[in-house]
Amino acid sequence: MEKNIHFADTPICQSCGMPLTDPDLLATEADGAKNADYCLYCYKDGAFAQDCTMEEMIDFCAPIWVREMPGMTEDAARAQMRAFFPQLKRWKRA
Repeated sequence: MEKNIHFADTPICQSCGMPLTDPDLLATEADGAKNADYCLYCYKDGAFAQDCTMEEMIDFCAPIWVREMPGMTEDAARAQMRAFFPQLKRWKRA
C-alpha cells in the first residue's frame, strides 16, 4: 500500500489536503466502508464528489486555507497548494 502524505503525523485527504483528524471525516466506498485516503467532502460512496481539475480544487480550497490559517494570504495559499497538490494521490501524474 502506498504511504499517504502526512501533515504533522496526521493523515490528510489525498485530494484537498485537509487533515483527517477525526474518523467521521473519512470518505466512504460504495459499500459504506471507510476510505482513509480521502475526506467525506471529496469522495463519497466510491466516487469523487466533484469532477474537477487540480486548479479548480485549488480555487475552491484557497479561501478555506486563508480562513483556517491566520496570516495566510490567498496568493501564498495558492502557491503552496500548487507545489503540494501534485504530490497527493489524486493529482499525481502516472
